[in-house]
Amino acid sequence: MAGLIKREDIDEVRQRTDIKEVVDGYVTLKGAGLGSYKGLCPFHDERSPSFTVRPQVGRYHCFGCGEDGDVISFVQKLDHTTFHEAVEKLAARIGYELRYEDGGSGPNREEIGRRQRLLDAHKIADEFFRAQLLTPGAAEGRNFLYGRGFDRAASEQFGVGYAPQGWDSLLKHLRGRGFTDAELKLTGMFSEGNRGIYDRFRGRLIWPIRDIAGDTIGFGARKLYEDDQGPKYLNTPETALYKKSQVLYGIDLAKRTIAKDRQLVVVEGYTDVMACHLAGVTTAVATCGTAFGTDHIKIARRLLSDDGSGGEVIFTFDGDAAGQKAALRAFEEDQRFVAQTYVAVEPTGADPCDLRQAKGDAAVRDLIGTRRPLFEFAIRATLRRHNLDTVEGRISALRESAPVVAQIRDAGMRPAYARELAGWLGMPVEDVSRAVGAAMKRGTQGGPGQQGGRGGAGQGNGFGSTGQQGGYQQNQQGYQNQGGYPQPGQNPGAPGVAPLPPSAALPAFNRPDPRDPVAAMERQALEVVLQQPSMLEGTTWERFSEARFSTPAYLAIHEAIRATGLASAADPARWVAELLQEVPEPLRPLVSELSVVPLPASTEDAVQRYCRDILARLFELQITRVKADKMGQLQRLDAAANPDEFQRLNRELMELEMQRRSLRADS
Repeated sequence: MAGLIKREDIDEVRQRTDIKEVVDGYVTLKGAGLGSYKGLCPFHDERSPSFTVRPQVGRYHCFGCGEDGDVISFVQKLDHTTFHEAVEKLAARIGYELRYEDGGSGPNREEIGRRQRLLDAHKIADEFFRAQLLTPGAAEGRNFLYGRGFDRAASEQFGVGYAPQGWDSLLKHLRGRGFTDAELKLTGMFSEGNRGIYDRFRGRLIWPIRDIAGDTIGFGARKLYEDDQGPKYLNTPETALYKKSQVLYGIDLAKRTIAKDRQLVVVEGYTDVMACHLAGVTTAVATCGTAFGTDHIKIARRLLSDDGSGGEVIFTFDGDAAGQKAALRAFEEDQRFVAQTYVAVEPTGADPCDLRQAKGDAAVRDLIGTRRPLFEFAIRATLRRHNLDTVEGRISALRESAPVVAQIRDAGMRPAYARELAGWLGMPVEDVSRAVGAAMKRGTQGGPGQQGGRGGAGQGNGFGSTGQQGGYQQNQQGYQNQGGYPQPGQNPGAPGVAPLPPSAALPAFNRPDPRDPVAAMERQALEVVLQQPSMLEGTTWERFSEARFSTPAYLAIHEAIRATGLASAADPARWVAELLQEVPEPLRPLVSELSVVPLPASTEDAVQRYCRDILARLFELQITRVKADKMGQLQRLDAAANPDEFQRLNRELMELEMQRRSLRADS
């Protein structure tokens, strides 16, 4: 049996991995101060970016939902892997060879995590299908591609393959690579009959469906032969890897351009994605056998940094009734976006693939360029369902279309479209405006127009930051770890670590009052120390160690810092990781938060000045407290009866005052 991963190797992988590079594969990050980056949280739906990454300390923290952790926990949560699998994946990413306890060499084939085995099977199947496309038996598949304007280079760019017509071609191939039938049943690539399992995809063109990280998680298969009794398109069924409501075909190829151009184009099929990308519209993706829904929106919003500063989502649909119905379904989800939503429908009903074949690449780009606001399309589609030549038809159309206008978020555009609607209906503007206003009032009571994004930064929980939008959420059992990420030395799934005690046995801490100037001062000092431990060298460490913190939560962190010491301070990421082992478990989210909150400085010199100033203010506060204590002693002292004590206290007060003035001069 293979051993557990050595603790020092886990630490090494954590230290060597750039957390920003890893997070960038899932979330669009933007600079948020020196050494800090922000983006929309991948763990909850939000409108304003509250997810912060600080590579210097190797941690992330969301000020909206409280999720936090290091690069290992991030991969665990986003890829749904075990702790072991996340470490192994990151180690492979940086080319680091892991060592295992008891001389083990890592998990063997039977011990590899189920997800990784599924990914391995899909990767091998992907390579198999692509190789088969070049064989003589795939001539029909190549003809199909050529007939739609896709040459060999295009096929290779998108990884298009071919499934042979036999019943067990892929099955034999994967069995030969060491996969058991029990494992293969879980992949979705095989069907099961009386004689066992057999290839699900036979005699079809194959498109690999990849997740945002680029791993193949499923396949889409297009019928080629008349004797194929199956549907025109056959996709992988729901598996542990493949959830169609969470998958966007082409997202792995489009994600960078989507983030750069702040544009997402949603088309209907695999060939449409190919046509768009080849025509220069490299922000195109497609759903896989389902409508564009809530989970797709979460992916899109994270890539777009959908925070109100621009961006657009463009839906392309066929011009037929089904296409219009799909567009109206998309409009129902429109309110979840801050980005402006549009629809692009080709007048002849041609999809992007057909349009590229008939008129070339420029026509595809022009189609996207002639997009119309989605709510305009929805209004006109609503009107087409009514006979506007009759009074009854116009009244009915107004009743149905007024709520659509009421859902327009832009307060400046809403009355403009009310006037447009009045013109389309041939009715007085006042009548239409009243109908829209009535629809808005109904909406404020839970109707249309109130489906805005959830979980913004202002709805934060856990510890909030002074000056941050995230609020505080009181918990009677103390501060809780939002999401239970694997902490160094405390993760029940980590090598050789005992389970955590029940939460009832953990200490509770009252939340610090952000209005309390002393608490605010102590918080700022801890932010500085956690992010810039090098500031504690020499006598500064002695002063900081002797400082008296009055806020219970901050006092506990201060005590943990003293216990940790400065042995690892040269490496902030390692130092914070060690501190997390010392601090009480309920306070770990707060430590993580303090270690990533951006410091108010834009250059290295400014950071140093800020840190020195904050520490000086902390030390001055301590001097003021000590002076107050000694002044009280002096006032209670009988100078005539205790002249030596009286003189000693006066000397100490003078020394403290000199220290205070020196701190002010230095800062």
